[in-house]
Amino acid sequence: MITLLIVIFVIAYAAIALEEPLGLSKSAAALVGAGLLWTVYALLTNDAHRIDHELGESLVGTAQIAFFLIGAMTVVEVIDSHDGFEVVTQRMRARSLSSLTWLIGGVTFFLSAVLDNLTTAIIMVSLLGKLIPDREPRLLLAGLVVICANAGGAWSPIGDVTTTMLWVGGQVTSEAVITRLFVPSVVNALVPLFAIAWILRGQPFAVPAAAPSESASGTSPLQRKLMFTLGIAVLLAVPVFKAVTHLPPFLGILFGLGILWTVGDLLNRRNTTLDRPKVTVAGALARIDMSVIVFFVGILLAVAVLEHTGVLAALAAWLDSTVGRLDVIVVLIGLASAVIDNVPMVAAAMGMYSLETYPTDNFLWEFLAYCAGTGGSILIIGSAAGVAAMGIERIGFGWYLRRIAPLALAGYFAGAAVYLLQSTLSP
Repeated sequence: MITLLIVIFVIAYAAIALEEPLGLSKSAAALVGAGLLWTVYALLTNDAHRIDHELGESLVGTAQIAFFLIGAMTVVEVIDSHDGFEVVTQRMRARSLSSLTWLIGGVTFFLSAVLDNLTTAIIMVSLLGKLIPDREPRLLLAGLVVICANAGGAWSPIGDVTTTMLWVGGQVTSEAVITRLFVPSVVNALVPLFAIAWILRGQPFAVPAAAPSESASGTSPLQRKLMFTLGIAVLLAVPVFKAVTHLPPFLGILFGLGILWTVGDLLNRRNTTLDRPKVTVAGALARIDMSVIVFFVGILLAVAVLEHTGVLAALAAWLDSTVGRLDVIVVLIGLASAVIDNVPMVAAAMGMYSLETYPTDNFLWEFLAYCAGTGGSILIIGSAAGVAAMGIERIGFGWYLRRIAPLALAGYFAGAAVYLLQSTLSP
């Protein structure tokens, strides 16, 4: 049975990794893989009570992550539908491309920590298309956005889905992941920032024209600022809600979404100029990418089978005996996430190592959050932020490999070295 389960998982994993050449949605591959794995496991185990218990246990953890992502994605979509991100983009002012590089990198890094790396990458790369007409410097800054978005998401419990998984699963706390990963993530972003600012030194930058006071959706500047401020406050309040109430994060984000929904309805109820299907929360719920949620559900349920059957525990034991060093194992997982989706990589690691052996905020989980979150920047296909930038700017795989990958790799190892040094000095 174990061999059959591994074969099914490998085939499903390959279909996910080869989504583009196969023309097959990774969400579909994840769902088929999860369905087959649980079906084979149930039929060959022939223990209905055990299967029901294990499936219910897996479903609780999976549902918490799915509900959290639905709430967070909807909050971001509501802000965007009110053109709230113009509060940030209208303040992009610089006299040279070198100074713009620092501005873009800094805004991307911190915005990603509050939103998520994918949304931030889409916003910032789209902004670059409006700011910089020349393609070469625009692509360099787009590559920088990918790195800074992933680095910014790694140190925040709500900034990257892999860190969110570890946070919701109890492997890390928000306080620890912020304080311990902030400096390594900054270093990860600073290395390519310095390099690209140096490359673009001396090139002038023309300040773009100011945006009109009324947006295409009919929202006023006051509405944009209010919904932006409230939406960001909701996202930032979730870790506080969890720390104070000890309730799971998904309840906090849904509570915040309800508040945002109420304020939005009261704010817009008498405005006849609004494009209502666009600005309402109901409209935002219809526009979020549910295929992403379905993918997470499928892959987490698939990995759960390998956890329940002991496959992941056996893999962890093999890595320990073969590689030996836990820090090297985590670094290799991060490098692998440049090629393979980091969500199943982290899900597998969560099943390989138990909280009994490696308790909350252990070195393993914090370093995994950093490596899995930033390792995807090394290749353009290694992260959702990279794929988004690739689609918007038509960035070639080979161009990114030559111009950006060496900088991302240098930043990855520099940040990893800083985290290891931190751990040595203050274990």
